[in-house]
Amino acid sequence: MKNVLEYLEQSAKMYPDKIAVKDAACSYTYEQLQNKAKCIGACLAKQTTPRHPVCVFADKSADTLAVFFGIVYAGCFYTLVDPSFPEARIQSMLSVLQPDVIVDGSDASEKLTACGYTEHVVRMETLTQGMDSEYTGSDENQLQQIRESMIDTDPLYCNFTSGSTGTPKGVLVAHRSVLEFIDRFTEIFDITEADVIGNQAPFDFDVSVKDIYSAMKVGATLIVIPKAYFMFPNSVVDMLDENHVTTLIWAVSALCLLNRLHGLKHKVPADINKILFSGEAMPIRQLHAWQSYYPDAMFVNLYGPTEITCNCTYHILDRAYSEDEKLPIGIPFPNERVFLLDEENRLIEPGSIGKTGELCVAGTTLALGYYRNAAATAKAFVANPLQTDYPETIYRTGDLASYGEDGLLYFAGRKDFQIKHMGHRIELEEIEHALAAIPEIEGAACFYDREKNKVVACYIGIDDKKYLITAMKKKVPDYMVPNVFCKVDMLPLNKNGKTDKKLLEAQYRKGAFA
Repeated sequence: MKNVLEYLEQSAKMYPDKIAVKDAACSYTYEQLQNKAKCIGACLAKQTTPRHPVCVFADKSADTLAVFFGIVYAGCFYTLVDPSFPEARIQSMLSVLQPDVIVDGSDASEKLTACGYTEHVVRMETLTQGMDSEYTGSDENQLQQIRESMIDTDPLYCNFTSGSTGTPKGVLVAHRSVLEFIDRFTEIFDITEADVIGNQAPFDFDVSVKDIYSAMKVGATLIVIPKAYFMFPNSVVDMLDENHVTTLIWAVSALCLLNRLHGLKHKVPADINKILFSGEAMPIRQLHAWQSYYPDAMFVNLYGPTEITCNCTYHILDRAYSEDEKLPIGIPFPNERVFLLDEENRLIEPGSIGKTGELCVAGTTLALGYYRNAAATAKAFVANPLQTDYPETIYRTGDLASYGEDGLLYFAGRKDFQIKHMGHRIELEEIEHALAAIPEIEGAACFYDREKNKVVACYIGIDDKKYLITAMKKKVPDYMVPNVFCKVDMLPLNKNGKTDKKLLEAQYRKGAFA
């Protein structure tokens, strides 16, 4: 296979009348999805050039998925830009991408206008409604020519993470990486045409890549659960139950939220048999709650950053865990080599139990790099220091891990100040950068209270937390707004002249800022 279109086309051939994707408003069979995607692709091919980005300014939906595949038929790669993001972040992402076309399926078009994008914007409904009759033989020929020029290392999507300089980084992932990963993913976890996958993750979060392409590969049905439903857990479980969902590939935070809001006390969806989770450490108490409802289901702990295409390790839970234990992140996926390096770039052998090192990944699923950010790419995607005979690129995750007595890998925190919060990878420096940009703030430092899962901001400036929250929401997504604001008279410095975050955290834990 060269690209993910072959997943869609094979399933459309085998299951033409089967529902491929369904949301709260509409659904498409595999044949309908393929035809609609081709029509969209033909339209977009007249407005852009292969291997260029096309932005989709919309929430997730069945139509959004059709547009994604249309973009791929046009030979391009897609990026979803969430309309709920503040204008500053939208502008930052668009300035990196510089797209020829933006597909707008939102109710927030004024944000695009405010960011200076008034031309080359196409409404989603123009692409998704009434296009079949306009599709011609010349369109088919153009798409075929594009298809013949595509190779498996062409980019498929670009998802953005936080950036330490305040500029989001776009992780560019190729078709080959997704194909290599999904082929193994569906095989290992026995995802088949009989499954119904309940999508929780936003389409700009790479957890959704597993939902979308697992379904398309095997001919399963993808149920897109609206983001707003998660404010009303009864709506979520009703949708899962009514659609006979069998498989949840969710962020840990979403599973915990549904449980804490007592969604499963309203109803226990009857058909769920696989629950795969990632994004942060699963609290054992929350795991036990889910296992009590689904004692016979497969539970899987997944680990991996966006830069290696979804996940690089997994652990299928094969025993009960007590609340004082940590879940292992497990073993590597096939086609990925995962190893630990110490501070001197020496290999930590699996037999070195408990010795912590930086987790590094090599293999065919590595991302292409950061889009239009050569410096960041060169810093993270580096030559393997263990391989001196020929060049081999590895990704240094910045995550720390160690081997347990069982031979499995265990996550041991971040090497730097990047954190996992609410299912998202966040660099604390970006939050500090946004805080420092508020005129009334003279300085700021952030750290993460892991026990309470809260981002804490210590700052010098105005004593008005409501104002600060409002100001931050204009600069960063809600999940990056600090949970705790601590006004201080000064930010202490360590012996290197840098802000002493360890001292601030110690003072915070002693209640000095209460």
